[in-house]
Amino acid sequence: MATSPAESIVDAVGGPGNIESLTHCATRLRFQLRDSSNVDQSTVEAIPGVMGAVPQAGNRYQVVIGGAVQNVYNDINALPSMSGAGGGAVDEDDIDSVKARERAKGPRGKVAWLDSLFEFLSDSFRPILGALLGASLFITFMALMATLGVIPAWNAPGVVLDPSWQFVNLMWQCVFIFLPLMVAYNAAKKVGADPWVGFAIMAVVMLPQFSGLATQEGAQQINFLGSDITTVSVFGLPLTIFDYSSQVFPPLLMAGALGLLWKGLRKVIPENIQLIFVPFLAMLIMIPLTAFLIGPIGVYAGAGLANLLSSINDFSPFIFAVVIPLAYPFMVPLGLHWPINAIMLLNIQNLGYDFIQGPMGAWNFACFGATAGVLWISWRARDKQMRQTATGALAAGLLGGISEPSLYGIHLRFKRIYPRMLVGCLVGGLIIGIGGGVKTQAFVFTSLLTIPAFDSVVLYGIAVLAAFVVAMALVIISDYRTPEQRAEFEAQRDKAEAKAGATAAGAAAAPAAAAASGSGSSTATPAQTAPGTATATLDKPGATDEVSAAFEIASPLDGTVVALSEVPDPVFGGGVMGPGVAIEPTGNTVVSPGAGTVAAAQPTGHAFGLQLDNGAELLIHVGIDTVNLKGEGFEVHVKAGDRVEQGTPLVTFDRAVIEKAGYPLITPVIVLNGDAFATVDPVGLGSTTAGAPLLILEK
Repeated sequence: MATSPAESIVDAVGGPGNIESLTHCATRLRFQLRDSSNVDQSTVEAIPGVMGAVPQAGNRYQVVIGGAVQNVYNDINALPSMSGAGGGAVDEDDIDSVKARERAKGPRGKVAWLDSLFEFLSDSFRPILGALLGASLFITFMALMATLGVIPAWNAPGVVLDPSWQFVNLMWQCVFIFLPLMVAYNAAKKVGADPWVGFAIMAVVMLPQFSGLATQEGAQQINFLGSDITTVSVFGLPLTIFDYSSQVFPPLLMAGALGLLWKGLRKVIPENIQLIFVPFLAMLIMIPLTAFLIGPIGVYAGAGLANLLSSINDFSPFIFAVVIPLAYPFMVPLGLHWPINAIMLLNIQNLGYDFIQGPMGAWNFACFGATAGVLWISWRARDKQMRQTATGALAAGLLGGISEPSLYGIHLRFKRIYPRMLVGCLVGGLIIGIGGGVKTQAFVFTSLLTIPAFDSVVLYGIAVLAAFVVAMALVIISDYRTPEQRAEFEAQRDKAEAKAGATAAGAAAAPAAAAASGSGSSTATPAQTAPGTATATLDKPGATDEVSAAFEIASPLDGTVVALSEVPDPVFGGGVMGPGVAIEPTGNTVVSPGAGTVAAAQPTGHAFGLQLDNGAELLIHVGIDTVNLKGEGFEVHVKAGDRVEQGTPLVTFDRAVIEKAGYPLITPVIVLNGDAFATVDPVGLGSTTAGAPLLILEK
């Protein structure tokens, strides 16, 4: 039996034998499984600490954890059962066979390459998200100091800071200057090549001596596609000299080519000399290829995309500010935001500022606002699991600018959220567009902490606040669940609370019952002590501890008894909560069907859990979806823990209020612990009155 979240997750995804490999990003565990049909989705999402789960094509499976993902990842790899599985390297031939098998499955296999592309982009960046986030906070701190007048405009041309502040500046510059090396390492690792070889190939074009070639005799200045570039002849071929600092497209393209070359070399070079000659030949081929061809292509590809977006922004900043936040909710789940992040870095390098992050902030804060709305509802609904998920997701968003916990843990699971969140995106984008747009001179994660990094703090602050509040309010007003999802949760919650209350009541009553019976006295059967029960009989002559008794449960109100299947709710009607019947009420007062204790009494008056002296645990649910009335039309007469007798009034309801609201009055009477009885049968269908026999329970 699993005893920790790590063990529970491994068991729920099919066990260690079903795990091909395991990685993680900033918020999610990423499983490559042998057979994703072995995953128990509902079990995964019920594990403490799990915010949600996302099945993907190609037997990929993601489990959303949030900020604790690194710890859970380490815990999983530390399990004895995971020795030799999960995080280790996977044989390339096995990977090829898995891909071939998936392609043979038809439509699902046809889009696996798309998932592979997005995984490649994501896994090239996700290990350095922490460094990027840390750097963005350093940038925000510098911007805040400049705004407060502590230092001059630290990134303005010609400004020279004193050595102390120059040193602080180096704390973030180190990340972005050497970003191509970090991306090259991760991307090469993702495609199955030696990551340090990928690092070394990219490092060549970042050496000061490489840039120094532009000052050598014979270097030429030419105009190419409207840009002035420097070339120098190397072995008779023109070598274009670029500053590759902060570039991300060149290392991505380089890694893609290196992965193909690496696999090819391993196939043709004998295994006993691969350690030496595969890296050597890969570097021999890829270093010139990167310097002469791939590097320049990557620079121009990135510049082309950046110029395209810049042209759209120059044509109409208003349209751009509206389109970006509306597009991001669909781009992020597909992984399309990673190339846009790269363009932001290029904008800062080439233009000195970026114009995309401001509108993107409208999306982020609308996303976080929707999560805040879910948190509000889950708090009121006493949904402990969703409250935990939403709290973690909201903290990751507001403090770290990370939207994945909200997106994967909540929003993609409850599709009603998206339309309301998009309204928040639209409002935030409109405010930014009407205000003429906002810019930032540094790459930051759009969170509460990085608001000072934008040039128009007031405009940006108003926009993201509006996006947050609108999305939150719309989710609170309309709920994030469908009526069916809400009813199912409430039924499960009521059942859990009733059982918990019954357990507590039983534990409290046990000592008193033991004292009342006295030492050596004969044991009284429930039939001898509970009103409305049939005669108890012994299973066999002479038996004193095996009792078979039939008990009668009385009707709690006047009306017409119908089969449980008549209830217009899949949870009650399908018997999910347990066996029982339903009553179409003609009266307006619900009474206790027997002597016992009130285990749960909802303040809204729509549901009661009872622990009867005869051992039955009952749930009486007055109407369907009547919880939405929030107590209007209900007068509750008891509270949890009260002692009741048969006929004690529990609640009086106003039929007119319920009927005007459009909710069915049909009242299920459920035996929550039905599995503790041999049979649970209705006495009969048709007309009944409060106190008349309703159910027969036999042990």
